Amino acid sequence: MRFGLSDEQELLQAMLREFAAKELPAPRLREIFDAGNGWDAALWRGAAGVGLQGLAVAERYGGAGLELLELALAFEVLGEAVLPGPFLGHALAALALSRGGSDAQRERWLPKFASGEAIGALAIAESGDIWEPGQWSAALDGGAVRGVKQFVDHAAIADVFVVGVCGGRLALVERSANGVQIDPVDGLDRTRALARVELDGAAADLLPGGSDVADAVCDAGRILLAADAFGAAWKLIEMTVEYTLTREQFGTPLAQFQGVKHEIANLAAQTEPMRGLFWYAAHAFDHLPDESAAAACAAKAHVPDRAVHVSRQVIELHGGIGFTWESDVQFWAKRVLFDRSWLGGPRAHRERLAALENW
Repeated sequence: MRFGLSDEQELLQAMLREFAAKELPAPRLREIFDAGNGWDAALWRGAAGVGLQGLAVAERYGGAGLELLELALAFEVLGEAVLPGPFLGHALAALALSRGGSDAQRERWLPKFASGEAIGALAIAESGDIWEPGQWSAALDGGAVRGVKQFVDHAAIADVFVVGVCGGRLALVERSANGVQIDPVDGLDRTRALARVELDGAAADLLPGGSDVADAVCDAGRILLAADAFGAAWKLIEMTVEYTLTREQFGTPLAQFQGVKHEIANLAAQTEPMRGLFWYAAHAFDHLPDESAAAACAAKAHVPDRAVHVSRQVIELHGGIGFTWESDVQFWAKRVLFDRSWLGGPRAHRERLAALENW
């Protein structure tokens, strides 16, 4: 039994870390964050150049054909770097097409998704904190969809939406279709631009896959959010170690104070074991279907929630500057808040896990 990553998986993370360090230095990250739209075309093209958008797309469509575990490992690095862009919705839209699309739908969109030429987005949330497929109310009738979707990631630049409709099904709606209205929503995480999308009789192309596809897409989203939150939490701990080694109080580095050392050690001890939650959930997604849903819920319920705890402690350890706009800590703190709330909060996922396990 293997408990670590393969050489290829470690190489994948190393390559993405090198890309992020080169393409997203701190001044550029702050510039994108301050702009508030979470979008940089050059960064998106660069990511396509290293194959990020096509990691989990089949080779026949121009992707790498990797599994969700490799995609989760990539999202861990995205969280470390707080990489701006529509990577989350794009990855889930590609997964929806891969699992539930027709041959024609796949042939049309997946090669463009893999190359980054086209951008996909997932539009499933509805008012009242509704995320689950069985609760979707958007109506699909006669090839047209009517309804309102909330918190759609990078809707303004997406080429096509994968929309959740009644019956737990998914349908494709192009942004350019008549009846699509996009209204920006101000969010905390400025690396991910959110919008409200109103669909008033917009032409829709139903994916032939059933409600099980929608469930799988949501489970994948839970895992990727957990991976992203873990990467962000670990980066915050590393930043705090560096800060406390250089910041002095009474002529002594903060890291020498017992209370500071103990707090950082506790955060690391609480965070490190969380790798296993999203690693196992990602493995189960492709290899253990009977365990996949429960594992995804456990990862989503725990990892982003603890990551938010880490961010709050880190802000305190950074003292008077930690909560300010000028401090870089805010980038990661706001990232994990998004990861905690998108697709539903910890309580909703604990309740779902209890129901799945018949507790």
